[in-house]
Amino acid sequence: MKPAEVKKLSTDDLKGEAMRLRRELFDLRCQTTTEKVADNSRIGKTRKDLARVLTEQNARKSVATKGATTKGATTKGATTKGANASGGKK
Repeated sequence: MKPAEVKKLSTDDLKGEAMRLRRELFDLRCQTTTEKVADNSRIGKTRKDLARVLTEQNARKSVATKGATTKGATTKGATTKGANASGGKK
């Protein structure tokens, strides 16, 4: 799966794809211990595909979180805890 294909998927499709890839990776690992795997490179390819899907999910979450905090949130005063505006002790 190419990164462009991953970006085209909807959020629900990403969740489903991540579950499918995790299951496939589990099955491949089980096959390596119990029987012969026809193509050993499938394990690495599946891991990379899963990483692409999870990276896209995390990117979308961070964009949604940043968008939510910048739209409606206000920040409190610029002073830090224990300091006052004049810079002296309380």
